[in-house]
Amino acid sequence: QVQVVESGGGLAQPGGSLRLSCAASGRISRIDRMAWYRQAPENQRDLVASISSSGTPTYSDSAKGRFTISRDYTNNTMFLRMSALKPEDTSVYYCNVQNWERGLGRYYWGQGTQVTVSS
Repeated sequence: QVQVVESGGGLAQPGGSLRLSCAASGRISRIDRMAWYRQAPENQRDLVASISSSGTPTYSDSAKGRFTISRDYTNNTMFLRMSALKPEDTSVYYCNVQNWERGLGRYYWGQGTQVTVSS
């Protein structure tokens, strides 16, 4: 099993910044893709940003130009730097990690961290 823990959420003012962290631990063989998703109440869970094993990032349209995803390979950690925050960024943010196990990619979710953008 792989454990995934997010941190860094909280309250931010519109226009402000937050930095989320995601740490993977446990029976890690090889972490491939890591990604951030978010889900607001009564909405589906949507992809915010992802980063491949080679470090190639992808962003949703809403995240482009405002959010930056990065990862620390040594510590199996991923970050999301969020800037120019808007009230519509308010959501629970989830980390998703792909771990290769016996030739199969298995995906693990964290418990989520709440981000609230409000004045």
